[in-house]
Amino acid sequence: MTSTPAPLGAPAAGALYDPDVLAGLVAAVRDRLGDRVADAVERCMADTLARTITPHPDGTAFVITGDIPAMWLRDSTTQLAPFLHLVGADPRLADTIAAVSRRQQDSILHDPYANAFNDGPTGAGHRDRTGEPGTGQSPWVWERKYEIDSLAYPVQLAHDLWRITGRTDHLARFDEVARTVVDLWRAEQRHETSAYTFERTDCPPSDTLVRDGRGPEVAFTGMTWAGFRPSDDACRYGYNVPGNAFAVVVLGYVGTLASEVLHDDVLAGDAAALRADIERGIRVHGVVPGPAGEPVYAYEVDGRGGVLLADDGNSPSLLSLPLLGWCAADDPLYTATRAMILSDANPYYYSGSAASGIGSPHTPERHVWPIALAIQGLTSTDPDERRELLDLILATDAGTGAVHESFHVDDPATYTREWFSWANAMFCELALETAGLRTYRRPR
Repeated sequence: MTSTPAPLGAPAAGALYDPDVLAGLVAAVRDRLGDRVADAVERCMADTLARTITPHPDGTAFVITGDIPAMWLRDSTTQLAPFLHLVGADPRLADTIAAVSRRQQDSILHDPYANAFNDGPTGAGHRDRTGEPGTGQSPWVWERKYEIDSLAYPVQLAHDLWRITGRTDHLARFDEVARTVVDLWRAEQRHETSAYTFERTDCPPSDTLVRDGRGPEVAFTGMTWAGFRPSDDACRYGYNVPGNAFAVVVLGYVGTLASEVLHDDVLAGDAAALRADIERGIRVHGVVPGPAGEPVYAYEVDGRGGVLLADDGNSPSLLSLPLLGWCAADDPLYTATRAMILSDANPYYYSGSAASGIGSPHTPERHVWPIALAIQGLTSTDPDERRELLDLILATDAGTGAVHESFHVDDPATYTREWFSWANAMFCELALETAGLRTYRRPR
């Protein structure tokens, strides 16, 4: 890392959390898993609070992803995942997460197709040809790659905070946000009539969309289309199955909040109808024959016969389906899919002398993602496997004390991204699960 995180006794400016609550969690990890794991959890969680979150006077908070000074809607949710287990005991931390949620919701209303934002109209980031008429993007937007999960994760965070604490002050604009999400996902069921396009020049093919920015051709399936994966790489086929599964889960949250908080029966009904459409599309088009003919989930399909059997180190992924709330970890269709993607049948599964696990075309070949290792542990039904994966992540940090984006399976000293807060958070989630301290479980 580039600097030493603040110690737990010195909370960041603005009193983002109660240091005693966090110190108590670290002490419990130390008691159950030992000093090495506890020190890493302390370092990672303190770093998130000290260096990634900037509160603003308007009641929002901006969260950078790490060594890139932009706020990804996905990352800013997952970076906070281990802190959800503390908000019931720490009102200041709950206020911080509420502030992040408000910022996420404001960002969605500013541009629901964008995946990453600036902390103001600075014009930083990528300047791509996108949208209608395809001549630019807002200076508030760092990048406008449309991904399903960029809308799903903020809804998840808003719902989680309400479910844990009962508070609703972060939901003042949620009716607008939820309506925007439902309407966009409904429109993108028929992407050929959508106004969204995306083109980037002087870049790898994975950073732009073909067909004048429309992406590969798709047929109607009931699922909702995405231009890009959670890795920010272009989809090979337009229907990302784990992204659609996540949308189904999140539409359930929309329905719950619409009914119980907003008292909006129309929104609840629209969310339920879209949820049924997408789920039906997954069951009909997203379940395909595996390498031995057994039914498995595809990673992507196009409704025209195109099928990608794979998984990616980013989440939502097929590996993460139980963690997202789509299915149980012992669901037979999931376990068959899990066996496939944790094998050479997955083109992004790598094995070496230091590690084996799922990587991504977003990073160099034979690089495993610690996020995927953490998700493998979090979705495992075997406590021994969970502890082994926790120890593996610790053993492959190249002595930096940080969890990286990816590392080479034969040489962990060869890695990508020096500071990646999402990876730090997922390590903490696995540590808390292994210690029996991961107390919040999403409804399924």
